[in-house]
Amino acid sequence: MNRRERFEGVLDYFLRHQPHADTELRYETPFQLLVAVILSAQCTDKRVNLTTPELFRHYPDAAALAKASEHDVYRLIRSISYPNSKSRHLVAMARMLMQHYGGQVPADPAELVKLPGVGRKTANVIASAVFQQPTLAVDTHVFRVARRIGLTVGARNPLQAEKQLTRYIPESLRGRAHHWLILHGRYVCKARKPLCSRCPLTAWCAYYERQEKNRSRAERKKAVRRTA
Repeated sequence: MNRRERFEGVLDYFLRHQPHADTELRYETPFQLLVAVILSAQCTDKRVNLTTPELFRHYPDAAALAKASEHDVYRLIRSISYPNSKSRHLVAMARMLMQHYGGQVPADPAELVKLPGVGRKTANVIASAVFQQPTLAVDTHVFRVARRIGLTVGARNPLQAEKQLTRYIPESLRGRAHHWLILHGRYVCKARKPLCSRCPLTAWCAYYERQEKNRSRAERKKAVRRTA
């Protein structure tokens, strides 16, 4: 099976069985999504969703957050991973939005990555989810799942994986594909122990193919030993 066939099989499955996919982060405005995505780095969406209601109650927009101190923000997000750096990034991000963008989240990923705490992945999430641009964010789940299935080959970093994925995934599907791969990695194709027995993508998965070949080889060796 070649890569194009893998992509076609995987995308067709998700289109039929999960046509509507979105982030599990809870937010009401582009600014709140930006804050939530920054907080979600190396942290679960569940933990972020437990933290943001109180944070957004105090700081619902860039104008409010720009006036906050890092210490005040830290107290509200201290249950999040890396709260010191994230509180610093959030306040600096809000102040930059007020100073250079009129308090509004920019649509251009090139502008988004200028904001403190915003890397390429976060910029692509915002550009896709808020502004419906054909970007595809590659986080740890996407990177792992795409490599295991065989959608990416030899990609050493998220940028290389992104380039390979966008080559095969149509622009109209990139936003949903990002969420499909994240959710699949979160609940099925887990990092330490992928749940292959309940995975609907085994027909197109390179990892599963290798596992089956290894299992068949081991069974043949056992059979030979039994008859020897």
